[in-house]
Formats: sequence, structure tokens, C-alpha cells
Amino acid sequence: MRYRITDLQKSERPRERLAKQRAESLSDAELLAILLRTGTQGENAVQIGTRLINTFDGLKGLRRAAYEEVCQQRGIGPAKAAQIKAAIELASRLNSLETEQRQTIHSPQDAANYVTHEMSGLEKEELWVIILDTRNRVIKYEKLYRGSINSSQVRVAELFTNAIKLNAAGIIVVHNHPSGDPTPSTEDITLTRSIVDAGRILDIEVLDHIIIGGKEHVSLKERGLGFR
Repeated sequence: MRYRITDLQKSERPRERLAKQRAESLSDAELLAILLRTGTQGENAVQIGTRLINTFDGLKGLRRAAYEEVCQQRGIGPAKAAQIKAAIELASRLNSLETEQRQTIHSPQDAANYVTHEMSGLEKEELWVIILDTRNRVIKYEKLYRGSINSSQVRVAELFTNAIKLNAAGIIVVHNHPSGDPTPSTEDITLTRSIVDAGRILDIEVLDHIIIGGKEHVSLKERGLGFR
């Protein structure tokens, strides 16, 4: 026996509520229920959505969870897991597009605000490069490295490849510390110095290196670390 959203009273069905009250009025679980469409034995789609939110500790955890992990949840399976992961990825891409279209970087805080929403939820270290035009407007950003970030593993030239192609005026390097502590390490400072030196040779200004730790950040430029 399967429990469907149509088993709920009409006024409580997520799809009908969305049509009348707009998507913003629905909870995370109800939005997931619209994607799931049907429930399973003992649970309707809203209840499954609630269970997923609780199991993965919110949408951020569901975004980080592997596709296979979502598949293994009772009442999900490959098709529904794919729908959930696809919807979350579309939302992430839309957020990135909207941010790129409006964002101008005036300060380390602006740079941190640009990446913190996505970067604070990462479980591994990643290094990204924000590419800027002459007015410090974001041309694009790219995710280049994932794993342990240190000066021996990062190919500095690679950080400038697209900046050169796009005739960029400057870049901002950002990476995260999954521990939540954004304090720069000796390796971070060494890497920054190498990037800044390369930027001078290429005539592309390295405006900053930002480290994200949870909701906190550190600007190596502000602290004079690696910049001279």
C-alpha cells in the first residue's frame, strides 16, 4: 500500500498550497514531497520529506550527501534520488548565476559573502578562483582543487589560465578549512606568496586570498601574510 499526497485533505496538499500561496510558503519537507509525488507504506510524501530533512540534518546535508546514500533511504530509490539531487543542483546553479550577474567585489567581506553560502558546507578543502574585470566585477569563478590544499600540490600557473583567456584584471583566491577555523597555516602563507609573485609576472593582480572557516573568514591581504 502506498500513501499519496492526494490522501491528504485538499487544503493541506503541497502542490495545491504552492499554487495558491506561492512556493515560499511551503516548508522544505513539503517542497521535497512535490518532487517525490508518492509515499511508501506507512508514510506519505510529506512524511518522507520530513524524514530526509531530519536524517541529513537539513537541505545543506542533503546537498552534500552522495547520490547512493540518498538512494538507500526507505521509499526513495534511484529515480526519486535523482530528482532530488537534480533539483538541488539546479537551485545551486541558479544562485551562482544570480550572484555572478550582480556581484562586485569591493572588500574582503564582499569576497567572503560571495562564497560562504556554498563553501561553508563543504566537507573537504577546495580552492576556488574568482576572476574579476577592471571594475572588480565578477567575470566568473571556478573550482580548481579539492583535497588537501598546499603549495606542493597546487599548480600556480593553473590559477591564472582562465584569467588570461578572459583578459581579467585581477583574481581573488579562496579556499576553505572544513575544521571551521579560518586561521592561515604556514602552507597557506607560502602558497599565497607564490600566487602573488606569479600575478606580478603575468600582470594580473592578486587582490586577496580568503580563507573560509564555517561562517568566519580571514583575509591574508588584510593581515599582510604572503603579500609584500
